[in-house]
Amino acid sequence: MAILGTDTAALEADDDDSGESHKERVDRELHELLEEVRVAIPGAEVLFAFLLGIAFTERFSSVTSLQRTVYFGVLLLTAAATALLMAPTAYHRLRFRDGDKERMLFTMSRTSVAALVLLCLAISGTIFLVGDVLYDSATAGAVGGAIFAWFVWFWFGLPLMRRASSQDPAS
Repeated sequence: MAILGTDTAALEADDDDSGESHKERVDRELHELLEEVRVAIPGAEVLFAFLLGIAFTERFSSVTSLQRTVYFGVLLLTAAATALLMAPTAYHRLRFRDGDKERMLFTMSRTSVAALVLLCLAISGTIFLVGDVLYDSATAGAVGGAIFAWFVWFWFGLPLMRRASSQDPAS
């Protein structure tokens, strides 16, 4: 599935345009993916640390039932996103000598995109939570929804729209 990772057709395409062999291309894409994950992990870790700290503050005892539910959901989303962002490293370490780099690349691409989806939800939920504590649920919902739309557009919409336009035979 092209949206969730490396497109099989793209890997099987003629590599003559770039001067790379198929193996070189897979090696380069794998290296790029691992570098991209290294950029995303600190953001998830900082959010996770922030969320872990909140539960141990004095003010946490006065949160509403909604805030407590959102907090726990966001904490779980962040934990899941962190696990998926770290999964490529573990997968690579366990499988790197098995001669299956292309499959590894497909799997790691999918876990990375899934992690970004979860992180998008976690960040939006965190914004909602903070907004709800500071203002009210309606304001928090509007701002959380706007942040969600912002992330969805820049992380997914824009690149997928560009992909679609570059594959359009009329362009």
